[in-house]
Parts: sequence; structure tokens; C-alpha cells
Amino acid sequence: MLLRGNYQDYVLNDAAFGYLEDRRADPALGSELRGVEPRLFSNQVPYMEYLARRGVDIFDRQGIGVLAEAGLWGCIRHHGLVGDVVIVSDDAGQFRVGNHALCWIHAERLLQKLMPAKAKEVRSVALVRDLVWRFYKALKAWKQKPSPQAIPAFRRRFDRIFTMRTGYNALDTLLVRLHRRKDELLKVLERPEIPLHTNASENNLRTFVTKRKISGGTMSRDGRTARDTMLGLMKTCKKLGLYFWHYLGDRLGVGDGNQSIPPLPGAILARG
Repeated sequence: MLLRGNYQDYVLNDAAFGYLEDRRADPALGSELRGVEPRLFSNQVPYMEYLARRGVDIFDRQGIGVLAEAGLWGCIRHHGLVGDVVIVSDDAGQFRVGNHALCWIHAERLLQKLMPAKAKEVRSVALVRDLVWRFYKALKAWKQKPSPQAIPAFRRRFDRIFTMRTGYNALDTLLVRLHRRKDELLKVLERPEIPLHTNASENNLRTFVTKRKISGGTMSRDGRTARDTMLGLMKTCKKLGLYFWHYLGDRLGVGDGNQSIPPLPGAILARG
């Protein structure tokens, strides 16, 4: 899990059990595993051994997946990582943790995926999509100049859109589902500094995905580490306006020596 950095441990603490409750795991399971003090495990192996001793079927992929994620989230909170940072995601389970916000682009994409069969249903989908896009553009404009006085109006407008009933069952069901996620979709009203979508992070990953599709992956863990490191450096240099090959030559001592490139962490901090 990317959010825990270099930590490899798993922790069963209040944060982990809170995660299980949020995922509607069996309450009896949480009671069975909960102790007076947090339990720390150095890595996945002793954690799985502990779960097996407590009667958990560690070969049940779905069940063990939730427990593994709970241990990871416990680790993140135990080490004081993430804090009150807002995690904006496409609703993938591994990122639906902590202070979470939903990506508006992915939410609207659910409307695109509907397959209306009648002309009236087509018009209903078009109407709702138009209302959603207008609302999104208004949010985007508000984000540039946040005004607390406008927040109640945004919340009321959101309710009007997502409590609509069109008679098209699939659309109405989706509107109910999205309305339940109101707090996550309107998180920007509390934290105007967060993005409304995940496009930037997806663009950062696109190079990795393209490389993986072309080469079919790497042959070893070392190969994967080398690939990811080099691609990460290339992306970072591009964002800083540096030529990657100049940076690499400077670090390897094969550059022309006329232009020394500072360490990337310092350059990132300088950009603020």
C-alpha cells in the first residue's frame, strides 16, 4: 500500500478496527481479534500466522483482503502518516480510507456508462449529465475564490440534482447511490485546496502503464525497482522543468560540467 511508505509492519489498533467497521466486516471477527493494547507485527508473515491461529481462513481471498487492508491502515495511523490529508480517489477500495473525497470525473463517468433503451431515458440521462457538468463548473469556479457564504447554496443544489427521479430505474438508482456520497463529493467545500478529480495522478501513472503494456512487465523485483525509479525520476524532472538526460549525466559525472543540477528534493521544496 503506497500510503504507508517504507513501513512493512501490520498493526491491529483502533484505526484498524474502525476500518473493519467501515467495511461492514463481521462484528464477531473484530471482537475476536481486538485486544486491550494494539498488536504490532513486523511484516505480513507473522500477521497472517496470528490470524490463522485465531481461526481466520487466510485462503479466503475476499475475507483476508479486508483484514490485510485493516492491518495496513492500522500501520499508517500508528506511524502518524497521512494525518488529515484528504485522499482523492476514483473509489478504489485501497484508497477509500481516512479523510476521503471522490473524483468528480469518475462519478460522472458512471452516468456515461448507462445504456438507456428508450428516447425518454436518453433525454433523462442527457439532462442529468448537463446538470452535473454545470454544477462541476460552478464548483471549479468557487474553488478559485472560495466563499463560505456560498456553501449552503451548493449543498442545496447538490440535493436537488441527486434527489431527482426520472422514471428511468437505472439512472434513479445511480442518483441515490451518488447522493449517499455527498460528503465525499463536496469535500472541496471544506478543503478548497484539494483537486476535484484524479486526472493529474492518473497522468503520472500513464507512463508506467504504457511501459508495462509494451514490455509485459519485468523479470524480477530488481528490474521493477529500476524501471519505476527511472520513470519516477523522468516524471519529476519534467515537472521541475529539467532535462532528464542532463540530470542523469550530472549524477553520473558524464555531463559537460557547465550546469550543475541541484538535488531534486531541494528543487521540489524550493517550488513550494
